[in-house]
Amino acid sequence: MSSLDEALADELRQLERAGLRRSLRRWVGPHGPWLELDGVRLASFSSNNYLGLAGHPALTRAAVSALERAGLGAGASRLIAGNHAEHEELERDLARFHASPAALAFNSGFQANVGIIPVLVGPDDLILSDRLNHASLIDGCRLARARVLVYDHASPGHANQLLAAHRHQARRCLLVTESVFSMDGDRAPLADLADLARRHDTWLMVDEAHATGALGPGGRGISADQGVTPDVLVGTLGKAFGSFGAYAAGSQPLRDLLLHRARSFVFTTALPPAVAAASRAALELAAGPEGARLRSDLQSRIDQFRDGLQSRNLLAPRAGTTPIFPILIGEETTTLEAARRLQAAAIHAQPIRPPTVPRGTSRLRFALMALHTPAQLDHVLTELTNLRQTNHLPPAPTPAP
Repeated sequence: MSSLDEALADELRQLERAGLRRSLRRWVGPHGPWLELDGVRLASFSSNNYLGLAGHPALTRAAVSALERAGLGAGASRLIAGNHAEHEELERDLARFHASPAALAFNSGFQANVGIIPVLVGPDDLILSDRLNHASLIDGCRLARARVLVYDHASPGHANQLLAAHRHQARRCLLVTESVFSMDGDRAPLADLADLARRHDTWLMVDEAHATGALGPGGRGISADQGVTPDVLVGTLGKAFGSFGAYAAGSQPLRDLLLHRARSFVFTTALPPAVAAASRAALELAAGPEGARLRSDLQSRIDQFRDGLQSRNLLAPRAGTTPIFPILIGEETTTLEAARRLQAAAIHAQPIRPPTVPRGTSRLRFALMALHTPAQLDHVLTELTNLRQTNHLPPAPTPAP
């Protein structure tokens, strides 16, 4: 064994002892309310496929048709030879969906965030970032080499204090937040953040990854729900829309400059045209009657699960208004054991541990779909009650005052 392998094996042993070792698990078939995981059929509560579109036949038909017309790979970056009509049509549809002047597609949400932020701000500038922002936003802030100030989670008051004290020291200022926080399932106070951004000559960037398609009027996200038009809206195509990729929506100058300077856009092969075609089909569904029905079904599941968790004193602070429900446990090995017991009851709820969440806040993360049935949720609630009665789940923490 080489010295490199010895060093890596030692780190892996440390992860194992800490209950943080991870492994890939194999699923087969389309994503839906049930999946076959490592050969076992389980109710799926760990997918971000909120509307259940990942297995929708309309997306499959659109992708197959595009495959027959355009082949598989784009062959190059879009600025070289990879710009296809499907990409341009997708961006027009995205801009129309959000009532924005323009949109630009990226290959993933991570690539979008690490590409966009360094275009907007640099070493002479200031970034305000929510304490619980996604890793892609954190890495985008680092790559920008701007001064980064972290404000208390979902606290416009603390953000305002930081802006009042430090905004005058910077050329440009960017406030960055998710709209729905992926591990806690709560919503950002976007209207208040937009107001203080205006007052302090600050640009607002909102990552709507866990909201677009699933939440807000017509599925347009929390920004639309709160009457906010961010300077930069980032959405994903790989969650509620059931496809793959991401995008930035905003002004035409924003799109034009990102096309020139966002390194994660410029220096990568374009999305396959078939993926863009499937995303267009998903947008059409989400914006139409079927999308409205699915969002209504999803809201019914959210209400049922929230009420059930509340009655059992298992609802985490701030959760209950989105499809994401964290069941906070705390210790890593205890969380793994709770997940194993749920799997024995044919329920897949992914245990979330550091570094995804802070140490001491490990949890089971339930993500609901419109296609889940009330009976499935009742089964989960029953099994969570059993875990609570056998001391495998603590009561929900008391919210901070």
